[in-house]
Amino acid sequence: MKEIKKSAPRWLQLTAAIVGNALEWYDFGVFATLAVIISKVFFPSAGQHTALLLTLAVFGVGFVTRPLGGIAIGIYADKRGRKSALQLIIGLMTLSLLLMVFTPSYNSIGIAAPLLIVLARLMQGLATGGEFASATAYLVEAAPKGRKGLYGAWQMFGQGLSMLAGAITGVPADVCFQRTGAS
Repeated sequence: MKEIKKSAPRWLQLTAAIVGNALEWYDFGVFATLAVIISKVFFPSAGQHTALLLTLAVFGVGFVTRPLGGIAIGIYADKRGRKSALQLIIGLMTLSLLLMVFTPSYNSIGIAAPLLIVLARLMQGLATGGEFASATAYLVEAAPKGRKGLYGAWQMFGQGLSMLAGAITGVPADVCFQRTGAS
């Protein structure tokens, strides 16, 4: 006898799509808030202002690859399905976050440190671009008639809330870092 596979309730599926995208944007908020600290850890040999500009450039590469991620992962989602695409996105995001978290400072491994951070941000941009397109399409497709705009808008709400949470998370670390004068 063939086993019938039950899917999760619709509200849970929609929540997962919104939260998945929000988690990716949370990291963007944390990175932006901690840019001064990141600049000191990964670009210590540059002057203070140059280090900050380099850090903001690293932050920006994630936005450069977003459209590419939307296109590439969108094509992948059309061929393999949204579930496969979202699993790929989770893998890319996890790998990029692990790379950023475990990358030693410039003082430990030299130029490899900022290069690894750039690679991680490029992967994050690909994942975020693919996530936004796939998750938004899923939300709009899952919406009942006459509610497609409302369901799609939840994606932007999740992004905004996660950016705020990321910024709030980074503030105490930034304040503590500046207060102790650590570098």
